[in-house]
Amino acid sequence: MKRLRKRSKKLCCDHHPARAQGKPIEIWFQDEARIGQQGTLTRVWAMRGSRPRAPRDRRYDWAYLFGAACPQRGVAAGLVMPTANAEAMSLHLAAISRKVAPGAHAVLVLDGAGDHGAGTLRTPDNVTVLQLPPYAPELNPIENVWEYLRANKLAITVFDDYDDIVATTCEAWNFFANDPDRIASITSRTWATVNP
Repeated sequence: MKRLRKRSKKLCCDHHPARAQGKPIEIWFQDEARIGQQGTLTRVWAMRGSRPRAPRDRRYDWAYLFGAACPQRGVAAGLVMPTANAEAMSLHLAAISRKVAPGAHAVLVLDGAGDHGAGTLRTPDNVTVLQLPPYAPELNPIENVWEYLRANKLAITVFDDYDDIVATTCEAWNFFANDPDRIASITSRTWATVNP
């Protein structure tokens, strides 16, 4: 029993570091998605018995959308990057850090992708990273954001070039990020709230 208490205390301290003590806590969810010319299909309205046509691109060019949201405040931070690596993740952590309320501390929930645990990852002082268990994407509400954006803003699209991919991806992300009600609606979870 004593060993269990010591272990739980260590786990709590690891996920709630001294720099977060006495500060309001914000829960943020983060993930990245690849958006590109090999787009996605979605459901469309059509006459019964008809077979609607949809354009499909065979080229391989894409960008990565790094996105994070705080459902409690209805705030989001996103970056579109050419690659998904530790440097891009560090830039995204800095963007999230700037969106955290002054004097607050963010607990950033994310998956266990390789670039999230890289030794070169720079984590800001007002952010603590909390990794989800393996093979549990359903615990990350940002997965629902990707599903929503692909179904409503990015599906059945043929991009002219890389710049078009970036512009359309930014437009889709801003559509989501500029609506606090939409952020809260898609990313809120009752199990991920912090009592004031």
